[in-house]
Amino acid sequence: MIKASLLAMLVLTVLISVGLRWREDRIATTQPRPRINIVERGKRTVNRWVTAAAIAAVATTLLLGGLNWLRVATGG
Repeated sequence: MIKASLLAMLVLTVLISVGLRWREDRIATTQPRPRINIVERGKRTVNRWVTAAAIAAVATTLLLGGLNWLRVATGG
């Protein structure tokens, strides 16, 4: 079960990060910003990955916890 949760968190983190990147790019096309330096770009990248990891951790906990409670409720 631990391997499944780690794999789920990894996959969800990557998918959520891709979604956040797409959202940032879409917003940037409607509101052009001045060019940013490499430090600010690095901060945004780290912030995106940390946000994606936090969302993935919550989603994995809810998903696997819900599956566990379904198993308990059915008596299995």
